[in-house]
Amino acid sequence: MLSGERKEGGSPRFGKLHLPVGLWINSPRKQLAKLGRRWPSAASVKSSSSDTGSRSSEPLPPPPPHVELRRVGAVKAAGGASGSRAKRISQLFRGSGTGTTGSGGAGGPGTPGGAQRWASEKKLPELAAGVAPEPPLATRATAPPGVLKIFGAGLASGANYKSVLATARSTARELVAEALERYGLAGSPGGGPGESSCVDAFALCDALGRPAAAGVGSGEWRAEHLRVLGDSERPLLVQELWRARPGWARRFELRGREEARRLEQEAFGAADSEGTGAPSWRPQKNRSRAASGGAALASPGPATGSGAPAGSGGKERSENLSLRRSVSELSLQGRRRRQQERRQQALSMAPGAADAQIGPADPGDFDQLTQCLIQAPSNRPYFLLLQGYQDAQDFVVYVMTREQHVFGRGGNSSGRGGSPAPYVDTFLNAPDILPRHCTVRAGPEHPAMVRPSRGAPVTHNGCLLLREAELHPGDLLGLGEHFLFMYKDPRTGGSGPARPPWLPARPGATPPGPGWAFSCRLCGRGLQERGEALAAYLDGREPVLRFRPREEEALLGEIVRTAAAGAGDLPPLGPATLLALCVQHSARELELGHLPRLLGRLARLIKEAVWEKIKEIGDRQPENHPEGVPEVPLTPEAVSVELRPLMLWMANTTELLSFVQEKVLEMEKEADQEDPQLCNDLELCDEAMALLDEVIMCTFQQSVYYLTKTLYSTLPALLDSNPFTAGAELPGPGAELGAMPPGLRPTLGVFQAALELTSQCELHPDLVSQTFGYLFFFSNASLLNSLMERGQGRPFYQWSRAVQIRTNLDLVLDWLQGAGLGDIATEFFRKLSMAVNLLCVPRTSLLKASWSSLRTDHPTLTPAQLHHLLSHYQLGPGRGPPAAWDPPPAEREAVDTGDIFESFSSHPPLILPLGSSRLRLTGPVADDALHRELRRLRRLLWDLEQQELPANYRHGPPVATSP
Repeated sequence: MLSGERKEGGSPRFGKLHLPVGLWINSPRKQLAKLGRRWPSAASVKSSSSDTGSRSSEPLPPPPPHVELRRVGAVKAAGGASGSRAKRISQLFRGSGTGTTGSGGAGGPGTPGGAQRWASEKKLPELAAGVAPEPPLATRATAPPGVLKIFGAGLASGANYKSVLATARSTARELVAEALERYGLAGSPGGGPGESSCVDAFALCDALGRPAAAGVGSGEWRAEHLRVLGDSERPLLVQELWRARPGWARRFELRGREEARRLEQEAFGAADSEGTGAPSWRPQKNRSRAASGGAALASPGPATGSGAPAGSGGKERSENLSLRRSVSELSLQGRRRRQQERRQQALSMAPGAADAQIGPADPGDFDQLTQCLIQAPSNRPYFLLLQGYQDAQDFVVYVMTREQHVFGRGGNSSGRGGSPAPYVDTFLNAPDILPRHCTVRAGPEHPAMVRPSRGAPVTHNGCLLLREAELHPGDLLGLGEHFLFMYKDPRTGGSGPARPPWLPARPGATPPGPGWAFSCRLCGRGLQERGEALAAYLDGREPVLRFRPREEEALLGEIVRTAAAGAGDLPPLGPATLLALCVQHSARELELGHLPRLLGRLARLIKEAVWEKIKEIGDRQPENHPEGVPEVPLTPEAVSVELRPLMLWMANTTELLSFVQEKVLEMEKEADQEDPQLCNDLELCDEAMALLDEVIMCTFQQSVYYLTKTLYSTLPALLDSNPFTAGAELPGPGAELGAMPPGLRPTLGVFQAALELTSQCELHPDLVSQTFGYLFFFSNASLLNSLMERGQGRPFYQWSRAVQIRTNLDLVLDWLQGAGLGDIATEFFRKLSMAVNLLCVPRTSLLKASWSSLRTDHPTLTPAQLHHLLSHYQLGPGRGPPAAWDPPPAEREAVDTGDIFESFSSHPPLILPLGSSRLRLTGPVADDALHRELRRLRRLLWDLEQQELPANYRHGPPVATSP
């Protein structure tokens, strides 16, 4: 739709203005030529700004290159045709969104509030830059500043004006603050609250007037026309754009904001009553492109009291017009007849035009009628306005010129050095619109996505939108309480739904509460039908659990208390599944900031429940028993009963943590990266996940503590028992526990109890491996330390005893191999196996070995451990170790200072499982026990919701009728 010279960085108004078909120009490079009443040509801008005019301030040098409204190269390349796409000068004189009235706009000349129209769509610095890129700081620094005289208009006695230093980047608000400081009316230089309120009370005005006529003799300034500058306008740039005509003078005045608005309205009202002969700054909507390129002010006629003759003013104006026309404007003269024909064609298309007599009329009437015929774009998505805030300022069509389109109110940067205003594509001036309200992404692939900003009221097809959602053609998008748009995408080629999703035949998105189907008044269902829908939800098997934020605490507490008490017959991962449903509902249906709060509350409840369970086990199994009371060792059956609640919490917390991590990553991707609260939300999520990590660590430590405490009393039998008892036959691999030798059954019983416990609790396989890894590490260290300790005082290191230990160890490893734990056991029992293998070497072969060969054959043993085993080996009565077993001098220090015992503190660290959660929240709930608990919680939420209603409005749980 745009010409080749208009790129993405151009004005956002290109995405909103669509001209009637009756006003198109034939040339494809001049499709927007009719916008001349809005956009000035480059030649007209340069000619009007090149005059040497009288100012109320010091003369300034020519503006720097970055102030040009058009690129020089672009003007040359277009051959002067760029003027058909340039903005008119009068648009620069519209105020910012400060409530300035009377400068004209879409509502017509003199419409209050119309002056905000251009400033609300594009800031003056962006307009002044045009399509040229922003120059670097070094370039801007070289632009010479200017001195502006700001007249106080009676603010201070004895001071006619104050001079302030201004640059091309100085805004009107900044100059007001400096002028007030010069007048002594501003607050402290620090910029406190008093200064801000003082600046807001005054406005900088561009005043046009003239001294008293010759003969009056007063010589005093008399302002006849006044325009309030917007806070974001650049006075130095505005001053360079045009000059006052002879006999007139122009200056900047500092006036109270209310007084300036009143004077501005009075001036525009007087101009309306006097007609077109009075000088007016308002951009007339019916002026031609040539008029928009001429003088900014009409020549004052006799009605204004000008001393110049009426005829001379008209002649001078026509000369100025002929000098200031661009090539594109001259090319339009040959097509005016065709434009008149198109206007008549447009009028004939209007309702009732067939019976009307088309005759000569004001061109503004034709423009006003032809504006009613809007042609929507055919290659870009757009939004059709159904309801707005101010009809005089709102457009009908808002086109998406980028893949990401931002709706918002915009705003100025706060103070000097404040953060810049957020980038906004479509400016909406309603009071409840946030600076960055809503973002729509519509890429090449469908569907589009809409994401509301934090705290922004946005509705999607009549339902409150809190998270990112799909946006289909025909959907209704409501922003705040005033704006309502319909999204259209002509690229889909009519592939959207046949019926709009917001029609009563199809209910919209459901509110969070469980009574949504019963209380809905917009879904087009009868009372009985809504009751059946609610009954289907309460008794259904869909993995959905809806709740309101006010019921969150009661719901989470009920789930955690039920899991801690072990009530019901829930599956092992049932609590994690129910809690994950709560997390999923918060992530999908509730506001973006709700999920971090829910995770924090959830993690604290789980931690408190686990702490209570640990205290209960500690009270039943104290570490220090009273004197005289023997300590009863834990049996595998007793330890299994005690550890089952802890193991269940470890399994559920592990799966819940994996699920929460996925949801937090999704939240981070969906959230607006410019949201200032995003970092705070992520910190809250990290704190909640850290609490869940702590719960997993504590349950793991307590579980392995009680298991190793049980193993400690059973492990010595592996060194003392003899598997070769009379009549006993050694079992083979995969044998049952009852077939094992009696000395091995207690130890293997603990391993079997732990294996069954992890299987019943459905513990994550990674945690199962690490649990048994710690048990095997403890068993290896305990047995090796006992072996080292027993060889010191009595003869223990001999071949016959070593063969018994080797056989017991092989039987244990074979049983673990049959249980699926052979690889882990082999890895952790390696040092004990190496030590026993050394003692099992026949005496004759051992005597022939040297220290170096033994170190090579048994690398896992330290020099101190190897020397200890060799020095205490029983070779026979009166025989000591041979000299070949002596360590070399290089390892003597390691032998003397090394520790022969294994440290229990070098256990492997706990590594939490990575990857996706094993919870399945898709498809119907197959487990009957979980379905019963889900139904109970839904009815609990229904009861909580009904308790808030008056007694005569309450309903019992509906029952679905049988078909």
